[in-house]
Amino acid sequence: MMDCKQFRRAILSNPHDDGAELQRHAESCEPCAQYALQVRRFEGRLDRALRVDMAGRPPKATVVPFRSREPGTKRRVTPRRGWLAAAAGVLLAAVVSGALWLGSPGPSLAADVVGHMAGEPGAWAVTQVPVPQPMLKKVLDEAKMRLRPGAGLVTYARSCRFRGHQVPHLVVQAEGGPVTVMVLTHETAPRARQFDEQGYRGIIVPVPGHGSLAVLERGSGSDLRSVEQVAAQVQGAIGWIS
Repeated sequence: MMDCKQFRRAILSNPHDDGAELQRHAESCEPCAQYALQVRRFEGRLDRALRVDMAGRPPKATVVPFRSREPGTKRRVTPRRGWLAAAAGVLLAAVVSGALWLGSPGPSLAADVVGHMAGEPGAWAVTQVPVPQPMLKKVLDEAKMRLRPGAGLVTYARSCRFRGHQVPHLVVQAEGGPVTVMVLTHETAPRARQFDEQGYRGIIVPVPGHGSLAVLERGSGSDLRSVEQVAAQVQGAIGWIS
């Protein structure tokens, strides 16, 4: 049985390792599951930092032509080229860091959703077998909601810990494959926003008065028709229990 030290060493070595032994440990150890989420969150920030547009880099140093000194004048000391290169490097690092931390004051909701997905590889099975109704009802009851007909074929349902709350994690089978839906009643989204991170793409849509939905699938690209269709289906089928 893997212990916490082995788990954390493995996550540091490969944050996206979704082996069965790692998954079992994460499911039974909340601190390690949170540790893995933090590591994946940091890697996502680092990846975004490396893609920051370098248009704001410092200008190239101007080369001043050599002029002989007039007799009796003191020699002007000019900075060495190596020092200028080092200073430019420091300034460039500051620009990149500033763009990252000022542009992203905290971990994005999309990054946390993607980090959570890496811990549940079993959710992506392609199947036409619906999740047992008692299991689905239990997950939905805990969130004080139900699904009317029209949500689509739900083949996976779990109540997952996410940002300090238990949330429904569902999978709906679409024409292009499985699509994950997380019902985030504690996360407010001012408007719909698409994302494409670490091999997942999707959309976060607001649900007025009830938080938001995070809907995503594996892969990358600009075609989000399956995701948008499932988001509309599920949102239209949700009934809230007061």
